[in-house]
Amino acid sequence: MIKVTKINGEELVVNAELIETVKATPDTIIFLTTGRKVIVLDSIDEIIEKVITYRRKTLAGLRIEKG
Repeated sequence: MIKVTKINGEELVVNAELIETVKATPDTIIFLTTGRKVIVLDSIDEIIEKVITYRRKTLAGLRIEKG
C-alpha cells in the first residue's frame, strides 16, 4: 500500500499491486487494474519511488534461509 494525496488534499492509500499505469496530463492520474482511476497531487516520480519502497519492504520479508 502507498499513501498519495488526492487533488482535494485528502490522503488516500492505494494498493500498489493494482497500479496498471500512471499518466501526467498535467495532473497525475493513477489507473488501477480494477478500472478505477485516481487523480493525485503526487508526481509520477514520487509514485514510482513509493512503489519501489513498498516492494523492497515486501520482498525483504520473503528472504528464505538456506539450510
